[in-house]
Amino acid sequence: MARRNLNELLYFVTVAREGSFTRAAALLGVSQSALSQAISGLETRLQIRLLTRTTRSVSPTTAGERLLNAIGHRFDEIESELDELTELRDKPAGTVRITCGDYVLHSVLLPKLAPVLRAYPDIRMEFDVNYGFRDIVADRFDAGVRLGSTIDKDMIAIPIGPRMRLAVVASPGYFEQHPAPKTPPELTSHQCINQRMQSSGGLYVWDFERRGRQVNVRVDGQLIFNTSQPQVDAALAGLGIALLPEDEVTPHIEAGQLVRVLEDWCAPFDGYHLYYPSRRQPSPAFSLVVDALRMPRTS
Repeated sequence: MARRNLNELLYFVTVAREGSFTRAAALLGVSQSALSQAISGLETRLQIRLLTRTTRSVSPTTAGERLLNAIGHRFDEIESELDELTELRDKPAGTVRITCGDYVLHSVLLPKLAPVLRAYPDIRMEFDVNYGFRDIVADRFDAGVRLGSTIDKDMIAIPIGPRMRLAVVASPGYFEQHPAPKTPPELTSHQCINQRMQSSGGLYVWDFERRGRQVNVRVDGQLIFNTSQPQVDAALAGLGIALLPEDEVTPHIEAGQLVRVLEDWCAPFDGYHLYYPSRRQPSPAFSLVVDALRMPRTS
C-alpha cells in the first residue's frame, strides 16, 4: 500500500486546530494556496470531506473530527520526543511557550529569563499576553502564569514572585474634591474605576479583609477597563479611585502622584505562580526556564 503523505496530515491537523488557513499557513511556514491544495488533495484521495469552509471560519466535519482525534495527539507526541532529543546535545534548545499578563511579563519573566536567553542562544521563548484563563493543554502552551489562588489543583505550581497586596488609590486632586473613604462600604459613593474580568465577563468585585472580617464591595463609576495600565492612567488623571496591585502603583505613591487609602483593609495573598500539567515531561529548555523563574527558598 502506498505511504500516506504525512505533511498533508500535519497540515490538516494544524488547520483544524487553528480554525483558519491563514493562521495555519503562518505557523507551518507555507503559502495559503499550497496549504489549500494539500488539504484538497488529501480529501480527494480519502474521498471524503474533512473540513467545512466558510468565508469566516474553517471547522472539521464529522469525519474530520474523527481523524483529528485519532492522529492529532500523535503529532504532539512526535514533537515532544524531538524536543527531548535536545538532552543529547551540548546545549538545550527548543521553543518554550508561556501565556501570561503583560505586567508580570515585563516585571518578572523578561528580567529573570534574559540571562537564560543570553546563555543558551538555541532556546526560543514565545509569550502570549492574555488575561483570560487559557487552557494551556488544549492551546499547546508549555506553561502559564497566574495568581496562586486561581490555579487548578491538578497543575504543578511554582512561585515566581512574592506575596502581593492590592492598593486603593486616587490622585490628590480627586481627594481634594471628595472625602477619602475610611471603610470599604464608603466606596459606593465614589467614582471608582472598574475592571471587566476576561475569564467571566463580569465586573471585578472589590474584596477586602481586616482582622478576619471580609467585605465585598460592588463599586460603580464612569470607566471600565480590562487591563491594569489604563486604570493607573485614569487614576493619575483624577478620574476616580482604582484598586490595583501594590507594586504597580508604589512609584506613583512615592512620587506623590497617587494617595493610598484603606491600606489596613488590603490583606496579602499568594503572588504569581508558573503552572504546568503534572504529567508533563519537561524538556531541558523548559527545566532551565523553571529554575530561572523559581523564587529562592527563604530560611
